Amino acid sequence: MNLKFIGTFTWYYGFKSIPRGPSYIISSIMYPLVFLFLITIFSAGKFIDYAVVGGFISIIGMNAIYSSSDIAFQRLQLKTQDLFVATSINSTDYMLAMAFSYLATSTPGIAVYAVIGLLLGLFTALNALALVVLLILVLFGITSISFLVSGMIKHVRNVWGIAGILGVLLTVLPPVFYPYTILPKPLLYVFMISPVTPAAVLAQGAFGLGPFAPYAIAVLLVEIVAYTAIAKYINHWREK
Repeated sequence: MNLKFIGTFTWYYGFKSIPRGPSYIISSIMYPLVFLFLITIFSAGKFIDYAVVGGFISIIGMNAIYSSSDIAFQRLQLKTQDLFVATSINSTDYMLAMAFSYLATSTPGIAVYAVIGLLLGLFTALNALALVVLLILVLFGITSISFLVSGMIKHVRNVWGIAGILGVLLTVLPPVFYPYTILPKPLLYVFMISPVTPAAVLAQGAFGLGPFAPYAIAVLLVEIVAYTAIAKYINHWREK
């Protein structure tokens, strides 16, 4: 593992991009905030806790899935991946660097939601720790999907549209902003395809917003391993 590369890439492509592209950061924050506003209004405040907890997951998941457009653009247009292939940097280094970069760009949104959560008195030491672990797992899981998708894209003109569609399917439809218990079991199992769903289920359990579902831990871990393995296979790092 090339920690120097991962750290340098995260600093330049992650933290340094915040002042370079503030409009992107603002848009990534506004998306879950709009859902928070709408859900609070239409539920008369009943689901506000779900929307706040889900907002953390949504920010990480949405930013990570949109990384597929950047990954594909760099591979197809800028040929950045070709440069890395010629060095000692491997595919795992690149995936981790991209994941942590998008975690860095998510920090302003996470900070906003942390303030809201503190004002609502949602946090304890235990559930805050559980949330941090879940966010990291979601980051790795969705970034793996992004690499998988980007590896199958053949033309750069398709990347942003596909990322937008996946953003809705993987981070909006799952029970992120509402109780997972209101979904029929078959539909919940379908939504489990996205790592966001088991993470949301576990987060709701950790915050006392729903029953604890231990099976979601296994689902989330298996998905991360499976999606990472498939992504590494699809994205051939070096020609055989």
